[in-house]
Amino acid sequence: MSAAFDRFVSRTDGAISSTGEARDFFALLKPRVMFLVVVTALGGMVTAPGTIHPVIGFASLLAIAVGAGASGCLNMWYDADIDALMVRTAKRPIPAGRILPSEALAFGLTLSVGSVIVLGLVANLLSAAMLAFTIFFYAVVYSMWLKRSTPQNIVIGGAAGAFPPMIGEAVVTGDFGLHSIVLFAIIFLWTPPHFWALALVKSGDYARAGIPMLPNVAGPAATRRQIVAYSLVMAPVAVLPALIGFGGLAYLIVSVVTGLAMIALAFRVLRVTEGEAAHKAAYALFGFSILYLFLLFAVLLAENSLGLMWALPKVLG
Repeated sequence: MSAAFDRFVSRTDGAISSTGEARDFFALLKPRVMFLVVVTALGGMVTAPGTIHPVIGFASLLAIAVGAGASGCLNMWYDADIDALMVRTAKRPIPAGRILPSEALAFGLTLSVGSVIVLGLVANLLSAAMLAFTIFFYAVVYSMWLKRSTPQNIVIGGAAGAFPPMIGEAVVTGDFGLHSIVLFAIIFLWTPPHFWALALVKSGDYARAGIPMLPNVAGPAATRRQIVAYSLVMAPVAVLPALIGFGGLAYLIVSVVTGLAMIALAFRVLRVTEGEAAHKAAYALFGFSILYLFLLFAVLLAENSLGLMWALPKVLG
């Protein structure tokens, strides 16, 4: 920890309680990330080769959401020292002094244990074990180790955000197979261009915090080339659900069109390298990448759960 944060912890640990409100504790759960986890886990559930009672499905999805929030809370607890140094994160509840680090830790651990137990009780042990491993991977492997030690932190750590579809399929079938593995691959390949686009804009923040993000270690030019490379691989992989048979015509059209848009925005980031225009290009890719992933899973959900599937001949599987 930095000397400044040591003083901060020393000061707040002596306080009787925090000044945090319910919204501050909710912010610790990283609600936007939690929402994306819910969408992708639900994608794994509805595309799984099987059925599940709606009540069990809802309870399982709620447990997965709480587990995702718990891992976000533990991440914020551990990263509070570097969050205090970054403009983008300095107003988060812990560095802003509204919630004590000890309270955040207790909150995150309680939610972690509770979510795993609930999922094990309402669904099955495999899905609960996978949720526990996901929380551990994000909070310990990524937050405590990879994030501060390697510029490949996002590449390896991105697996944590890609596990929810596999958990979702495990809830339904007690196992996981090709469907959720393909969804895992899409999210895994999506994560680097998504985060590196933001890192290009926020490289100064990461430098102040001492985080070895790729733009700060390998340079912006290498980062731009990596963004293009991952986008070129990701876009064809994202079409696979339609080729395998659990995505229909609507998914095929959306995945191809939005995949081409992702590639175009990635090449724009590669070409535009100077000044405010470069920041706008990176922000455009970052913003669209969120919409891209959401659209892919939204169409899968609509096709598989609302009976809107226009079937395509299976090319694979």
